[in-house]
Amino acid sequence: MSLRRRQPAAVASARTPHARADLKTPAATPPDRPVLPLAVYRLDFTALDPLRLPAYAGSAWRGVFGHALKRLVCVTREPTCPPCLLYRSCIYPYLFETPPDPAAGKLRKYPAGPHPYVLRPGAGGAQPAGAALDLEVVLFGHGNRHLPYLIHAFDRAVQRGIGQDSGRLELRQVAQQTPDGGWQPIYRPGEALQPAPPFVPKPPPCPERLTVLLETPLRLRLAEKLMGADAFQFGALFANLLRRISLLTTFHTDAPLAVDFAGLSRAGQSVQPRAARLRWHEWTRHSSRQDALIPMGGLVGEIELNGADLEPFWPYLWLGQWTHAGKGAVMGLGRYRLLV
Repeated sequence: MSLRRRQPAAVASARTPHARADLKTPAATPPDRPVLPLAVYRLDFTALDPLRLPAYAGSAWRGVFGHALKRLVCVTREPTCPPCLLYRSCIYPYLFETPPDPAAGKLRKYPAGPHPYVLRPGAGGAQPAGAALDLEVVLFGHGNRHLPYLIHAFDRAVQRGIGQDSGRLELRQVAQQTPDGGWQPIYRPGEALQPAPPFVPKPPPCPERLTVLLETPLRLRLAEKLMGADAFQFGALFANLLRRISLLTTFHTDAPLAVDFAGLSRAGQSVQPRAARLRWHEWTRHSSRQDALIPMGGLVGEIELNGADLEPFWPYLWLGQWTHAGKGAVMGLGRYRLLV
């Protein structure tokens, strides 16, 4: 009796050259500027049932994705991943728990690395049957190799339902953002997956002035407390970005960042915003694992900066538009846009 199963089109296409694109950096020494290949994908859905999503639905999307991915790829059915024989080779821990390499020296102090993706949900609230919904997913570095599994897991997840009413969705297509900001369809159910290679965002010249527009709540810690609007410091934002981008390049690329982290962080503390129009936006999410409401509030608003002060920090600020910043970034929090 044959145990081979016919794979869905999206999963089978993982063997295509596109999905196995070489993400290695040709440089012989670690770069002194962040080199993080990435790609932005948009999953377009149609609601089959009425449904209701929270205003910031990243937690709901991440929850159904995790459950569906584990059902899809777990073959041992162990209750937890670390004791499993396949822990360091299975796609589920890599995407959802990201274990550190035991030979990674000082990185061993991290119980888990940053996940190789960020979810950017569309509008929340009540949606009628027939409504169009979308979800953007940013994949970093080697995470792009697992795009077929991510698509198939979301497809399975929405067939079971999402949101308070467990409304079902149907995947219509997947599009990929081009470097110039347009969208190119790369997959429709029943067809082959044809993604373009990831790209490395290259910042334009640092402007004389710019505004950082916080689009989703930014949660930063300062002196062991969440930073409020009156206590905002550019140095805290930059230190968080530097650490996040450094870990993403270390865990998910072959080009770990090599810079003077302490010196850059100290320099960031001297940058003073021209103006900061910020407010605290309160928000909670429901944790099914803890069966409790978890506070997830953060800062929203605008921060004006002098470009003359930002030259050493500019590549990180530019890249941070894709990586997000602060706690909850993987669920879409800490998203900002630079207005030049």
